[in-house]
Amino acid sequence: MMSRKDIEIILEQSAEFKKKRTAGHIQPLAGQSWALLFSKSSTRTRVSFEVGIRELGGQVIFLNASDIQLGRGEPIKDTARVLGRMVHGAVIRTFAQSDVEEFAQYSGIPTINALTDAEHPCQILTDVFTFQEKRGPIRGKVVAFIGDGACNVAASWIFAAARLGFELRIAAPKSYQPAPGLLARAGGNIVCTEDVKAAASGADLLYTDVWVSMGKEAESAARLQKLSGYQINQMLLKAAKPDAVVMHCLPAYRGNEIDETTFEAHAGTIFDQAENRLHVQKAILNWAVG
Repeated sequence: MMSRKDIEIILEQSAEFKKKRTAGHIQPLAGQSWALLFSKSSTRTRVSFEVGIRELGGQVIFLNASDIQLGRGEPIKDTARVLGRMVHGAVIRTFAQSDVEEFAQYSGIPTINALTDAEHPCQILTDVFTFQEKRGPIRGKVVAFIGDGACNVAASWIFAAARLGFELRIAAPKSYQPAPGLLARAGGNIVCTEDVKAAASGADLLYTDVWVSMGKEAESAARLQKLSGYQINQMLLKAAKPDAVVMHCLPAYRGNEIDETTFEAHAGTIFDQAENRLHVQKAILNWAVG
């Protein structure tokens, strides 16, 4: 896990990159070529990293699942040792967490986890940054995650809570709550419950994600049925603080994890959150080469 100090450095630099974007800023990736290795498709992650690398002075090589298959065919460690001799850094979006870790081990170059089935750290750094823009320090606040509490986004919220000192409440059916081993490894003030209103009560932030993530399409019907009561809507919002922030990491499926009215009422924050992927990931890239 990233240290609290490193997280705070990234969050501080994110604000600087956002503030100075139009005026120009440092270019720590000048003269460098970075590879984006994506086994999973993406909109926000790909665009924000490509634009971010270019704005930091670097060049980008994008390789999708048909160009390079992480974990299939050639061993990861061989791919890593080849690319490590050709590019200066890699951003990986794939299925297995072990693929990212093995690539980093054998490539010898900065390697950024842009999403795996286990974690989504760049997203949660962005979410924390966005919350702090709106409401100040997240330390001591209450974050309620509503929906699939066993997904990668929830896992990264768990690690963030342990590092940054806020309370995280996860409201999910028993079968969609995080594994006890993950909670024990992370530590922190984490509450898991099946009671949606209890999780939202007095919360500073209500957060949700899609119910059917990539790779889970075969479970779609079962997921929609089991998670049907775990929606962020106007009724649930009444249980939170009057000025509670609502976030969604997108794409959003209105009528499932969030209703149309609530989404549109908080669209300003949600799309600030989407934009902030660019600024935060520039800070992550700068930190990675620092």
